[in-house]
Amino acid sequence: MDMNRQQITRLHQVIEQAGQIILGKQTAIKLALTCLLARGHLIIEDLPGMGKTTLAHVIAQLLGLDFSRIQFTSDMLPADVLGVSIYEQTNHRFVFHPGPIFANVVLADEINRSTPKTQSALLEAMEERQITIEGETRSLPDPFFVIATQNPAEQIGTYALPESQLDRFLMSISLGYPDAESERKLLAATDRRDELLKLTPCISHGELTLLQQQVKQITATDDLFDYIQAILNYTRQSEQFVCGLSPRAGLALLNAARAWAMLDDRDHVIPEDIQVVLPHITGHRLQQVEFNAEQSVAEKLLAIPIP
Repeated sequence: MDMNRQQITRLHQVIEQAGQIILGKQTAIKLALTCLLARGHLIIEDLPGMGKTTLAHVIAQLLGLDFSRIQFTSDMLPADVLGVSIYEQTNHRFVFHPGPIFANVVLADEINRSTPKTQSALLEAMEERQITIEGETRSLPDPFFVIATQNPAEQIGTYALPESQLDRFLMSISLGYPDAESERKLLAATDRRDELLKLTPCISHGELTLLQQQVKQITATDDLFDYIQAILNYTRQSEQFVCGLSPRAGLALLNAARAWAMLDDRDHVIPEDIQVVLPHITGHRLQQVEFNAEQSVAEKLLAIPIP
């Protein structure tokens, strides 16, 4: 596959400029961009104030994408997300008023503070990239990228996302606390919101869509397929997990590895690409029967031999 080097260079510029706003989180930024290139959706679980919202803003700004933020609350209804038809007496007809879901980048902030009924309003949108209201199907913008944030489950007023919802997120990441040097720069710098407003797009809609299409063409060999299947089979046969990884998770692992390879300026996938994205593909999908503090889920899977 012949990749456009200029477009790849501009993707690197996106990562570099985003890193000037979200200090010390280059890997998290690259993973978020990987998720977007693989046409997936991202979930971020972290404490408040870690920069989750800023990350979504920065990605939208640098890619020149329409941005929408939905603050999920316990009293929110599906219509607050999708939109609603309102009768206009002057025209004697119902007119559909689109909800905040109609944007390129949708930040579903604190998604697990809403009820399961409202959470499910995102299911069709995330999977089919369309919504159906009152029997009419409406397409969502392209590209369409949902970044959902959720608070730790032990916090008051949260509703656990069902497995069907979690499986629709390609990747999960956590930003965590900044290192000492990055936090010192953050304290000494100007307001990050002012810096955010100065950002200009590094890439166009058309170029981004083309790159998303090219990700599918990144070469993966039969040995790579064997490696992915070995990981999937391990989770399905092991008694350590409540249930194994789905076929959708296997495709997610392959697509994310291809996107990571593209960001590394390669036209083929290597085992290290799979190993980098593996914890972020499986972290929100696999549940251990018994918690093991000595060895995480990711460490167990990374120990599987490479064919």
